[in-house]
Amino acid sequence: MMDCPEPHVDVHKSLPIVLVAAIALVDVDGRVLIAERPEGKSMAGMWEFPGGKVETGEIPEAALIRECKEELDIDVTAACLASFAFASHSYEEFHLLMPLYLCRKWEGLIDPQEGQRTQWVRPIDLGDYPMPPADIPLVAMLRDYI
Repeated sequence: MMDCPEPHVDVHKSLPIVLVAAIALVDVDGRVLIAERPEGKSMAGMWEFPGGKVETGEIPEAALIRECKEELDIDVTAACLASFAFASHSYEEFHLLMPLYLCRKWEGLIDPQEGQRTQWVRPIDLGDYPMPPADIPLVAMLRDYI
């Protein structure tokens, strides 16, 4: 029998599930866009992949199209979103389920609309930025893929 490490989640604890869609925008140089969580939000000062909560009745791709326009003022189409990986992480108050999509093509220039700072980062350097715990496993996957 194979020994597996203890899971990072308490599989016996009941928590509400929050569905958040995230996007790894990849530029022509292979860099990934990350955004700093602004003051006043939970985990302020941490860097994350752009995205946001999937609203009731909304599919993740539609949420990303909406969030990219609202947060970054860019236009993304569903055809340019490639499902890549997902994170499943328990926080104190909820369990986060977060699909991550890759996108290499969009229209418009990145223009942060909520006062957040953004940074284009090579995948190998993503570990230099403090990120929420749910994002960290996705960084290793991106490093191996891009």
